[in-house]
Amino acid sequence: MDLIVYGIPNCDSVKKARTWLAQHGLDASFHDFKKQGVPAPELKAWLAALGWETVLNRKGTTWRQLDAAVQASVTDSASAEKVMLEHASTIKRPVIQWPSGKLTVGYTPDHWPA
Repeated sequence: MDLIVYGIPNCDSVKKARTWLAQHGLDASFHDFKKQGVPAPELKAWLAALGWETVLNRKGTTWRQLDAAVQASVTDSASAEKVMLEHASTIKRPVIQWPSGKLTVGYTPDHWPA
């Protein structure tokens, strides 16, 4: 399994993560949500492994700009998945798939298997 960083290139957390990985000699491929879209099968796996509350970014600008009714409709994994597929920036970034199969969300190098 490859090391893959999922996110958007102009996100500060994604930039920091990619820099950290490079500084530690870890070669990661990058999946750009803006250019390549959100991979639905992977999103489903992230939600199953980590829980929708972990993957959904409720603090970001995109979430805050969503209609209140859309925000209120997110009550479980299925409804969160629907919003995340429609609005990629509501996914907490970066999502990192490690060669071991482990998944991490956010810039948290203290919790990364290096």
